[in-house]
Amino acid sequence: MTGAGTGIGTGTGTVTVVASDYFQSYSVVGLLAVIGVLFVAVAFGAGRLLRPVVPTPEKLLTYECGVDPVGEGWAHTQVRYYVYAFLYVIFAVDSIFLFPWATVFAAPGYGATTLVEMFIFLGFLTVGLLYAYKKGVLAWT
Repeated sequence: MTGAGTGIGTGTGTVTVVASDYFQSYSVVGLLAVIGVLFVAVAFGAGRLLRPVVPTPEKLLTYECGVDPVGEGWAHTQVRYYVYAFLYVIFAVDSIFLFPWATVFAAPGYGATTLVEMFIFLGFLTVGLLYAYKKGVLAWT
């Protein structure tokens, strides 16, 4: 057994874990990270050197959706849009939990337990949706 590693007895022999092997895997990850950063830096540098720079007053205007800016920059936005987006994110993220549940449900010995847990989870989602409906959040007027 070498002094750089740790011997692990297996009954039939000894497995030696060498520290240099451990750090070599991290050096590969570090090298890939450096190459990735260099690739991005070279791409941005080449774009900066090769692009034409001709600032005109039209190019310096604020551009949004092909419409020329008219009036002031502040506009009132309904809170309702944010509530819809928030509800969508909540239900989209919660629906991600259905996929692991489906795999565990198929495993032997977990069927009844996971079924009850999922109905409790879906019950909470239903209560939240009913609450939003009762508050009038889902009414688009």
